[in-house]
Amino acid sequence: MNISRIIIFIGIITSVISCKPKAQPIDYGSHLCDYCQMTIVDKQFAAEVVTNKGKAYRYDAIECMLRDQKEDVALYLACDYMSQDRLVDATKATFLISENLPSPMGAFLSAFENKADAEKMHKEKDGKLYDWEAIKQYFLEEESE
Repeated sequence: MNISRIIIFIGIITSVISCKPKAQPIDYGSHLCDYCQMTIVDKQFAAEVVTNKGKAYRYDAIECMLRDQKEDVALYLACDYMSQDRLVDATKATFLISENLPSPMGAFLSAFENKADAEKMHKEKDGKLYDWEAIKQYFLEEESE
């Protein structure tokens, strides 16, 4: 009887763990942006949203992700500018808007996993740094103008 309870418990835990939403690969040059329908080609600017049900929405630019308000989001991901094709947790990233660092949709927006990398790029390229909450607010205000 205890063995059957253990097996059931392990089965439940395995089901819960396997259902956890995770990043989905972006097929650069093939996937279209779910916001603007452009082909995703620039690895250092791509982004992704994964819902709690595991549906992935891919974007050719971080600004497209920020403009495309999805509900029931489990993960916000952005490519780290320094590693170019590695998706990182956007809610923990530091963002730079610099007119000296163009992005595909013209918002001049880049994401950095490490704040030190963002600060270094800021010194080189000028602009303004944002955390997740501030960059979301920036785009909300931009949309209302």
